[in-house]
Amino acid sequence: MASKHETISQPYATLGRMAKQRQMKTQTRQGNLAAMQQLEQRTDEQLLSESKYRSAARAILGARAAERYDAKAARTYYNEAMAGAHPQERPALRQMMKASLALAERRPDELRDAVTKLGQTPPSNRQLMLLRIMSLVAPPPNASKAIKARGYALILLLVIVLLAVGYGLAELFALPFGGISFTWALPVGMLIVLAVLGVLALVGRRRQKRAAASRARS
Repeated sequence: MASKHETISQPYATLGRMAKQRQMKTQTRQGNLAAMQQLEQRTDEQLLSESKYRSAARAILGARAAERYDAKAARTYYNEAMAGAHPQERPALRQMMKASLALAERRPDELRDAVTKLGQTPPSNRQLMLLRIMSLVAPPPNASKAIKARGYALILLLVIVLLAVGYGLAELFALPFGGISFTWALPVGMLIVLAVLGVLALVGRRRQKRAAASRARS
C-alpha cells in the first residue's frame, strides 16, 4: 500500500510532467520559426528535403519565389508552410505571406505596410519606386490584357529612348574626331547602352550581396 506521502505527491508529479510537456511543445513551436535564420543559408534543394523544420523551410522557399516575382509558387509554398505549422505560428506566417505576395505581385504600398507589421524596416522610397516602375513595364501574370499591352508599349518606348540616348552619346564622343555616320553611330550607341546597363547590374548585385551578408551577420 502506498504511503500517505506518495499519495499526496502523485498529483504534483503529474502536474510537473504536464508542465514540462507544455514547455517542450512551446519550445518546439517557437523553434520552427526561429529555425528560419539557420535555414536561410541552405539551397532550394536542401530546403525541399528538410523534414524537421518543414514549415520554416517552405516559408523560406516562398520568400525566395517572391523575390523572383513568382507569385504562384510563393503562394503554394506558404500554404504548405501554414498547413504544417502550429496554430500559434500561423499569424506570423500569414503576415510573411502577405509581404511576399505584395512583392511578387508588384504592390509597393501593401508591401510597405506588411513589412512594417512584421516589425522590420520597410523598403526605402527608391526600392518602392523601382517596384512601381516594374509593375508598369512587367505586370504580374494575372493582370488584364490592357495592362499587359500597356507594359509592352512602355518597354518598346523605353528601348527607343535608350537607343536614342546611345546614338546621341556616340555622336557626342565622335565629334572631336570629325563625327560619325548614322550607320556606325547606331550600333556604337547600342554598345554604350549595353555597357552602362551591365555596370548598373553589376553594382546592383554587389549591393544585394552586401545586404544579404549584413542580414546574415545580424
